[in-house]
Amino acid sequence: MRRAWTRYSTAAGYAVVEHLRNRLALALVVFFIPLWITLVVLVITDADVPFFVRATHQTITVDGNDASKLSGALNAVTLIVGFMMFIVTYRSADFDHRLAAAGYPRTHLLAAKLTSLVAVSALICAYAVTVICWYWTPRQPGVLWLAVFGAALAFGGIGVMLGALLRGELEGMFLIIMLSIIDTGLQNPVSNPDSGSAVVRFLPCYGPMQASITAGFLHTVPATHLLLGPLWFLGTVAVAGLAFRLRTHDRRHRIPFLHRVHRVADGGAS
Repeated sequence: MRRAWTRYSTAAGYAVVEHLRNRLALALVVFFIPLWITLVVLVITDADVPFFVRATHQTITVDGNDASKLSGALNAVTLIVGFMMFIVTYRSADFDHRLAAAGYPRTHLLAAKLTSLVAVSALICAYAVTVICWYWTPRQPGVLWLAVFGAALAFGGIGVMLGALLRGELEGMFLIIMLSIIDTGLQNPVSNPDSGSAVVRFLPCYGPMQASITAGFLHTVPATHLLLGPLWFLGTVAVAGLAFRLRTHDRRHRIPFLHRVHRVADGGAS
């Protein structure tokens, strides 16, 4: 048990150090989130727009500027967390493969990345909600944090999955940027008056946006929609774990000829 904890804590510490070395991501956290929300406050109209809240099965009228603050926060958080987790997973892939080949447990390596993802996401989302509360007071700030946290988990999981699947760094960053822009753009009732369309239900930020609007304008706790972001997280992490296992699996036992050569070599060495 103690050895397992040592392996996990060592891998988790390494994952945290990798995040701290990503100065671009840290700068984006500090400056991009307040800049993006401030631009929304200054530019986006405050005209009333309709939004269909599926948690209560009703259409409510929301302030367009306040709704865009929530959408902008989701956009900023998903971009940053997705970017951070993709970069860490992608750049440490070769090192992780060597560790796994040397016998380091895969579960400890993956668990360490997920721990750093949860911790980083929690802090970034708290910062984003604080910036929102500077300009506007939502009805349920705590529930709003949970909603934004769910979006961060979803895109953090997507970042880990892409880092485990893709061979190129540019492709992963492009996919995360485009997915976040399309997702949050379609969820925003200002840019998409039909944001209640059934199509948006299949996007990662659907649950978090529904929960954010509910937390901002109503007193209902949208428990079901709060769970959709973590469900995306679990699904993408499962794919990432499978990809990591397949890439680090010792294929000698799947090729009879190489397996025989390996046994002969071991026999000769002894």
